[in-house]
Amino acid sequence: MSGLQRVALIVTIIGAINWGLIGFFSFDLVAAIFGGQTAALARVIYAVVGLAGLYSLSILFTPNEELEESPAPERQ
Repeated sequence: MSGLQRVALIVTIIGAINWGLIGFFSFDLVAAIFGGQTAALARVIYAVVGLAGLYSLSILFTPNEELEESPAPERQ
């Protein structure tokens, strides 16, 4: 798995945790940290999470063989 894929998954997980907080407790952590849902920085964070989620779709449809790191060739 590449570094970009790992970052996308981490950002997507953070977004999912935020949605969980909204669903269970009506608490938007991103809005609380960055000054409300309409604050420019909060909107950037929401956009980055959305893009990471879209990119993570490509991971879903990637065959397992491509995600696994290939072992180093053996020396003779």
